[in-house]
Amino acid sequence: MQEPRHAEIVEGLSRTPARISPKYFYDERGSKLFEAITQLPEYYPTRTEHAILEHSGPEIARAVGSGCTLIEPGAGSCAKAAVLCGLIAPRCFVGVDISADYLSEAVQRLGARFPAMDARALGGDITRGIHLPDDLPAAPRLVFYPGSSIGNFDPPGALGLLRQMRALARDDGGLLIGIDLPKDVAVLEAAYDDAQGVTAQFNRNVLAHLNRLIGSDFEADDWRHRAFFNPEESRIEMHLEACALVDVRWQGGGRTFAAGERIHTENSYKYPLDRFCDLLAQAGFARARAWQDARGWFAVVHAQP
Repeated sequence: MQEPRHAEIVEGLSRTPARISPKYFYDERGSKLFEAITQLPEYYPTRTEHAILEHSGPEIARAVGSGCTLIEPGAGSCAKAAVLCGLIAPRCFVGVDISADYLSEAVQRLGARFPAMDARALGGDITRGIHLPDDLPAAPRLVFYPGSSIGNFDPPGALGLLRQMRALARDDGGLLIGIDLPKDVAVLEAAYDDAQGVTAQFNRNVLAHLNRLIGSDFEADDWRHRAFFNPEESRIEMHLEACALVDVRWQGGGRTFAAGERIHTENSYKYPLDRFCDLLAQAGFARARAWQDARGWFAVVHAQP
């Protein structure tokens, strides 16, 4: 019998066109593949954001303050949290991720690096709401959402998520968030379709994860990776495209995909900074300050109620 929490997968696969949430990329192998993507020469967001944190770190630290409870949804490897922890010395770190085992190892490493900090791992899905432990320190909360992950959500979805973060931050906290800005299409498309094919592996790996979750029989070799910029929506789209006629079964159902038919696996919206600040205001963040790289490719934004 299908677990209710996985019903959304079957519902998405049954649509025309089919789609699945990008959160299912992040099983243990998917998380490791994504870390490999961040090291690729074509994938600029991670190193550009890191450069902003390094160059503007002292200003960012003064803006957000020290001694907070740092909450990172989608923490993954905690590599970016480690940079921020070195800048602001939080009292407590709570990493939240759908890939709980991978997260637990990462938080252990982070705690060993910052022994004075209370470091905790929390398995969870930000899209379903985060329920924090009751015994967190009574300190202002800083929600940290780097890497332009907010771009995975369309504007209404992004607004809903920002409102969740506003609730997590409470009235005395804030949000530190990374956003990928619009830029040359060739740069964007190369970042999501690298020459080594690591992003293609990452995209197809989601099928193995689905097989475990819903008992499906996807074969990765039946699908090719597609990534392109959609100018009307200002977003990169990733899809899996059937190489030939494919019949896929899962517990209680299945469907046939025609050759060339696609499963939409990810969007990555590229929000202009002013448009994103409008979303922040709608979510209840009255003040926002941004730091950008010299090329204007990426921004780190600190928002407060």
